[in-house]
Amino acid sequence: MVECHGRLTSSTTSILQGEVKPLLPQNKHVILDLTHLWQVDSMGLGTLIALYVSAKGAGCRLELINLSKKVRELLGMTNLLSVFGVFAEDPHRMP
Repeated sequence: MVECHGRLTSSTTSILQGEVKPLLPQNKHVILDLTHLWQVDSMGLGTLIALYVSAKGAGCRLELINLSKKVRELLGMTNLLSVFGVFAEDPHRMP
């Protein structure tokens, strides 16, 4: 599981890519926990899509969990909720 914090913007997308891409060839399932992610810009959205495409190409499932209301709304407005499929909530997370 990769925990995301703060902002996923043009200045931070390379960090996420650098953490996640090496995981894809060796895992069948990678989870991005977005609990502490409060801002996503267009570059951030592009990075999530690029990671999804890379995961799919590697035979890996990329899952997003614990989306904030703001991030969920953004993904919904851009029709990306359907791309990523079902979003799970982390059962170990306290309300």
